[in-house]
Amino acid sequence: MDLKDQLKLIADRTKHKDNIQTEEATKNAFIMPFLQSLGYDVFNPLEVVPEFIADIGIKKGEKIDYVIMRDNEPILIIECKHWKEKVDAHNSQLHRYYHVSKSRFGVLTNGHQYNFYADLENPNIMDEKPFFTLDLSNLKDFSLKILEKFSKKGYNLEEILDSAEALKYIKAIRNELDKYLNQ
Repeated sequence: MDLKDQLKLIADRTKHKDNIQTEEATKNAFIMPFLQSLGYDVFNPLEVVPEFIADIGIKKGEKIDYVIMRDNEPILIIECKHWKEKVDAHNSQLHRYYHVSKSRFGVLTNGHQYNFYADLENPNIMDEKPFFTLDLSNLKDFSLKILEKFSKKGYNLEEILDSAEALKYIKAIRNELDKYLNQ
């Protein structure tokens, strides 16, 4: 089954989200299958680390929900929220974790919306806005091409950074164009 089909299965599952009562259930029903669709073994602690320790200064016991590892280095940090929560309201938490991780990419998700962040503006400081948002209820071929770059087989740091940079500027141009057209 290809990535698109796997994501459609997860999207279909989100139709029954009213049965999901907790953040942990959201992780099990939606987020872990999403990571598996990208080719990662969620049960291999060398590949996907749950509850990754992210102590920040004097604040101890901070944990990132999932960290994807490659060659013993974090390549993607993932902060999960209950499906009922809006992901935009929690980017400050991911922002804090970003500082203590060597990852260049972070994801904030509620299981049906995935906001992808990078550090394009300042090294090791998460950008304020996501460069890419995936909504499982509105899958597009373009989105699949971006996601494939995050997959286990397709991961390529430079290609993702190039895409992130391009997407960032495209969003900025669209926003300016929308402002101009709505005057």
